[in-house]
Amino acid sequence: MIVIILIALAAGSASALMFASIISGALISLLLFYLAPLPLMVAALGWGPLAATIGGIAAASGLGLMFGLPYCIAFVVTVALPAWWLGHLALLGRPLPATESTDGSQPAAPAMEWYPVGRILLWIAGFAMLTTMAAMLTLGTDSETITASLKRGLSRILAPRNAAPSADTERWVGALAIIAPPAAAIVAMMTLTLNLWLAGRITATSGRLHRPWPDLKSAELPPMTMVALSVALAFCFVGGLLALFAQITATALLMAYAITGFAVLHTLSLALNGRAFWLSCAYAVVVVFGWPVLAMVVLGLADAVFGFRQRFMRGRPPPMPAS
Repeated sequence: MIVIILIALAAGSASALMFASIISGALISLLLFYLAPLPLMVAALGWGPLAATIGGIAAASGLGLMFGLPYCIAFVVTVALPAWWLGHLALLGRPLPATESTDGSQPAAPAMEWYPVGRILLWIAGFAMLTTMAAMLTLGTDSETITASLKRGLSRILAPRNAAPSADTERWVGALAIIAPPAAAIVAMMTLTLNLWLAGRITATSGRLHRPWPDLKSAELPPMTMVALSVALAFCFVGGLLALFAQITATALLMAYAITGFAVLHTLSLALNGRAFWLSCAYAVVVVFGWPVLAMVVLGLADAVFGFRQRFMRGRPPPMPAS
């Protein structure tokens, strides 16, 4: 227990320092800020959710004492809570019913059924929505106030100092203020996913991961996700704060389908020669240009409707038995 507490305090301290580094304004602090959940996620996966709980409480308390209650609440909502809950879900499993042996020998240890990766992905989307909506509410309680606050902040960044913004700058500011909330949801979604993947890799490499590595290319979202996405898209056109929150929700869910689109791509490319090269090219194109992620969204949605992966796997010949 002492080891768990020490690990938790170390992870909490690292996470709090990375979170608070954004105050410095340095460019590297932005990277540290986005990786702030990583130490607590490593503690959760390697030493259990209790370690993330202790570390998160210690880090939030320290930030609250040094910088005030708003920093404490922001850390809990954006870092500590997602790290603890996602770490808990990743280790959540139940034994499958054991099969009785017919030769009288001792039955094998029951296999474990682990919490589905697709449901974890849906929880990540939920946290991305929560953190983005909470950030928007700090700017105002209605869509007009939030948009005006975003425009003022963007004008200070884009307009020349001590000069009135030009018409082109105002148009850019107006456009960026509209896309800023969905863009924030995309960033939150991708950073949480990356943090959990990195935490899993770190704990697996160190031998502390208490579950087998999941088959990520089989990840699929629950069927009701499509219904939730359809409802969110419908509410995007009602106007006001509800439409703003619907846009954030729809964007996070579409990014979840984009990630499953990559899983579909990994599955459908199993028969390709030079598969690693083509997959690397696909990732590079998405990272460099950004907009090709729409193709992954379409692929993920199409797989959810038509079941491309199931059809592909059924059509593949069974693996040859070992000689």
